[in-house]
Amino acid sequence: MNDARVRLRYLAQTIDLLFPPGGDRRPYTLLPHSVLPRRLAPRAWWHPGRRVMVPSGEATIETYLSEVLGTPIRVVLHVRPAGRANRKPILEAHARDGLAAFVKIGDTAPVRDLVAHEARTLGMLADAPLKTVVPPAVLHHGSWRGLSVLALTPLPVRRGIRGNPVPAGLLTEAIGEISRLSRHLPGPGEGFAWHGDFSPWNIACAQDGRLLVWDWERFGTGVPLGLDAVHHFFQRALRRADPATAARACLAQALATLAPFGLSAAEARLTAIRYLITLADRHAADGHSPLGPPEHWLNPAVDFQELLS
Repeated sequence: MNDARVRLRYLAQTIDLLFPPGGDRRPYTLLPHSVLPRRLAPRAWWHPGRRVMVPSGEATIETYLSEVLGTPIRVVLHVRPAGRANRKPILEAHARDGLAAFVKIGDTAPVRDLVAHEARTLGMLADAPLKTVVPPAVLHHGSWRGLSVLALTPLPVRRGIRGNPVPAGLLTEAIGEISRLSRHLPGPGEGFAWHGDFSPWNIACAQDGRLLVWDWERFGTGVPLGLDAVHHFFQRALRRADPATAARACLAQALATLAPFGLSAAEARLTAIRYLITLADRHAADGHSPLGPPEHWLNPAVDFQELLS
């Protein structure tokens, strides 16, 4: 089944979930078009393609968001890709004067846990003395029809800049600041913290020189210093190479990646190995293998390092 068909099938399930039948139906449009579906938006007169009719009764997610955000809301649905263990409905909540919130919907037990963890993390970040990193703020976290709903402030990203390369110095500053967040958490504060998914598509440069950072679902503590830097390198490498080659590059470039954090060559290599194992463990816990079996991409890289030791 091709990507468009998978996206549209999941979209139909999402519409049934968030727009229960009842009342009138409103026209929406798949954008940019049905062959490449990325968003489902309220239809405008200039939209191409056919109409998608969506229920608009009193029991829809739009009604709920209008109540909790205190203003009439129309939503744009992101048409999600296949093959993601934490795939969830993502909405843009639009008020009359513009974008009011980004909204995540927890529709399964694992995703509800991730959404709740992100809400707690962002609550902690709201009180943290951040100078470089700019996270979203929580506008609402609640439950609707058995689903968890997390509404977040939209960050001021310029169109087309999300996912673009970030200056190395700013990356290092941001990763270092996130790593020190463990000092501001209750408890002994052992080890360092990491964002957990510090990928190119989750960050962008702000106009004031700081770094906008989204998607804090995987935030954690008690990890080696620099784990976010290794993750960022690996995700960029995956855009140009297969997983096995990216894993080998991750280890080969470990010192260059982690030297800004004061790690030695041996420490950097060990941190890169621990990162790759952590990622494989995450995928196993999710029941998801986006990189293929670990014996194909992880084991050859790690086994080769053991031969060098």
